[in-house]
Amino acid sequence: MGRGRVQLKRIENKINRQVTFSKRRSGLLKKAHEISVLCDAEVALVIFSPKGKLYEYSTNSSMEKLLQRYYESSYAERALVEADPRSQVSWCHEYGKLKAKVEALQKRQRQLMGEELEALTLKELQQLERQLDTSLRLMRSRKNHLLFDSIEELQRKASSTHYARSMNWGYVLDA
Repeated sequence: MGRGRVQLKRIENKINRQVTFSKRRSGLLKKAHEISVLCDAEVALVIFSPKGKLYEYSTNSSMEKLLQRYYESSYAERALVEADPRSQVSWCHEYGKLKAKVEALQKRQRQLMGEELEALTLKELQQLERQLDTSLRLMRSRKNHLLFDSIEELQRKASSTHYARSMNWGYVLDA
């Protein structure tokens, strides 16, 4: 049968408090070692006794390296927490505006693709139609420009090939 729950409150008797500290410290150090071995985790544990004596445990790497790693990994998070609350509100507001803008642009893109048109009014549909007509005209103009450039290039190649052949035939006829 297991022990009952111990009420967590300060132990008034100094000797009992010291014994409990010693036992729990040993148990905590043992648990830290177990989690480092079982889970291949890097663990750093720092304990100060009521009298100020230092007890520490760290896995394979030194305590300094682990604490430096902790400091570097939590620096950015601390910087955000310690930042001016007004700037946090400002960033949240900016994020909200950008998110709304992205959603509006995605909705507009879906409408341009012919989706989600049910919610549009007649005026909005006419405006969308004008935009699509303008886009279509621009695409056709660009396509025609590219086709004319290709035709001109092919004509140049054909005329230079024709010229080269006529020159070769001229040499054959002269011989």
